[in-house]
Amino acid sequence: MDAKVRQKTLRLLSNGIYVLTSRNEEHYGAATVTWVSQMSFKPPLIMAAVQRNSNVFKCLSESRIAALHIVGATQQDIARRFFYPTRPENGSINGEPFAEGKTTAPILANLPAHLECQVEKIVDTDGDHALVILRVVEAACPEAVRPLTIAETPWEYGG
Repeated sequence: MDAKVRQKTLRLLSNGIYVLTSRNEEHYGAATVTWVSQMSFKPPLIMAAVQRNSNVFKCLSESRIAALHIVGATQQDIARRFFYPTRPENGSINGEPFAEGKTTAPILANLPAHLECQVEKIVDTDGDHALVILRVVEAACPEAVRPLTIAETPWEYGG
């Protein structure tokens, strides 16, 4: 297989841009993620591929809670903040204010919608990401929002 053709083709898969947060006691994790999909109506399940060496993966695998935030079409700057290691300080993570959700997962105040989840299952592979299956236990979408997709950004992730 031609590696460049594989990379080009895989990057054609459509992906939204999300921020995944979690916490385990006083340890926080947050990261921008793009490999996310709904996978079941009953029960309501979503799946996300999460880097196994990330803070957010460590937190959610220990605490079994997470929140998936939808990033609005004009919020690239917020998504970019979570490309970097997690820095919680003074009620914010990477400079973004948060509050504790019903599951105790951090809920980012400036993102327009989120799903609070419990970890249903982690499917590990030989790859650099694990598949995390999350059961939606709470949701908030107080305003209409057009989600940001990777195609609308200068970023490439995949391949």
